[in-house]
Amino acid sequence: MKKIAQFTGKETIEIFRTAEGVPYIEAKNHNDLYMAMGYCHAMDRGLQMLLMRILGRGEASEFLDSTDELLKIDIFFRRMNFFSKTDQELSKLTLEAKMSCTSYCDGVNLFFSKRIPWEFRLLNYSPSPWKIEDSILISRMIGYLTLAQTQFEIERLLIEMIKAGLSHEKLEELFPGLLGELDEELIKKVNISGSIVPPEIKWGGLVPRVMASNNWVISGKKTKSGYPILANDPHLETNRLPNVWNELILKIKERYAFASTMPGLPGILLGRTNNLAWGATYTFMDTIDSWIEDCKEGKYLKEDGNWIPFKKRNEIIKRKKKENFETIFYENEHGVLEGDPNITGFYFTTRWAPSGSGAQSINNIFKMWDAKNVEEGMKYLGNIETSWNWVLADKEGNIGYQMSGMMPKRKKGTSGFVPLPGWKPENSWSGFVPPEEFPRIINPEKGYFITANNNLNPYGNVAPINICMSSYRAERIERLLEKSSDFTIQDNFKIHYDVYSIQAERFMKIIKPLLPDTQPGKILKEWDLCYLPESEG
Repeated sequence: MKKIAQFTGKETIEIFRTAEGVPYIEAKNHNDLYMAMGYCHAMDRGLQMLLMRILGRGEASEFLDSTDELLKIDIFFRRMNFFSKTDQELSKLTLEAKMSCTSYCDGVNLFFSKRIPWEFRLLNYSPSPWKIEDSILISRMIGYLTLAQTQFEIERLLIEMIKAGLSHEKLEELFPGLLGELDEELIKKVNISGSIVPPEIKWGGLVPRVMASNNWVISGKKTKSGYPILANDPHLETNRLPNVWNELILKIKERYAFASTMPGLPGILLGRTNNLAWGATYTFMDTIDSWIEDCKEGKYLKEDGNWIPFKKRNEIIKRKKKENFETIFYENEHGVLEGDPNITGFYFTTRWAPSGSGAQSINNIFKMWDAKNVEEGMKYLGNIETSWNWVLADKEGNIGYQMSGMMPKRKKGTSGFVPLPGWKPENSWSGFVPPEEFPRIINPEKGYFITANNNLNPYGNVAPINICMSSYRAERIERLLEKSSDFTIQDNFKIHYDVYSIQAERFMKIIKPLLPDTQPGKILKEWDLCYLPESEG
């Protein structure tokens, strides 16, 4: 290993780089460890951090470019308001977490005081100091973008289908069991600002981009070594530059961690320590709801007949070499209104449950450094405010699974998938479900547990998921894990690279007898159902 940095926090901190390019941090205390983590993030991924902060604040038009496309992105992020109420979250941090966060920011700013990314020097942009509030902003962005956002887009797709005149019978076929209390005639009256699917795009050509993670944990009863094995493949765009994830090796005296971290966020998100290993996938927990509001003269109707004024949030977006763009967002207890309530009509308000989160997640992520076993890890990870499927294994041989997130307490019998009238008080949230009620399990009898963005509701006392990905990948992993009781790490590598498709297997049983006696038909008949790059099938 090559030493790449040495500086002083509370004591001397040394940073090396392994032959594979992974930073290796040696510190003598927690604060110095997180100072070094901030330094490494700024050193290797400073451009990513600063871009995320600019985007999350809705400042791209001010600091990057003043195109109409970037203005739309700024408006989106100002609407989401990820940067709001971060000061309130600061007050919820434990003393230890606040000290660690402060040290992390000190490390980021120490590196940026020496060098900022050359791309920003070309733009003549000098970043303001990194603050804890910026890390809270990043945590909200990571939890929503392309993850929770997917739920909103599917729910909005339902709205567009209703407005396009799709029959109730077809809607039920597409969304079975989710349409309770759906008032199609009322939804047809709602004004929407835009379409997530432009009408000029043909339905048959839509190929949505999805990211599908998987993880599994195997008990020592099914491994050659007698110790658990945990495998994780989180697909948060590992195929992009920069990668979402950042690897670090951390050490304080005899305590160590092999960590997957995210630039801008202090703490170990995935990885393993001396005692414990943990990995995550996305859950598709429904944490987003929309309500229908009856609006006029800047107010919204309540069931008692009273009209309540919306709160107005004025936003000014500065634009390079152009006039400022001013916009107003209207808000109530149900979130942000999509429209102008001064124009009489029905509009949607939408709220994402963790929109004001951050402190509780940070407090618990820091606790993972000292977590000794699966039970402790499940307690800490279950209190993460954004939604994930966590699998865990400890040195004593225990394995476990825990879901996290902020699941709203909704009216009984309501799935959260359908927008309901906002003027009825029983349609509002009444708090959040405790993580002990979520899907979770310790030491399952079958000796393993798998998550692959599939339906995991059966493992809990509540049903957080109403739209999930299919079970094909989880079924394939289960099929492989049932084949042996003496798995090695190398066996798990092979499972990661497995490309056999159960989905193709089931479809081909129907398709195969119908194939013509042609060369393409012959190719499909002989296909081994594996998705290899060279596979013609």
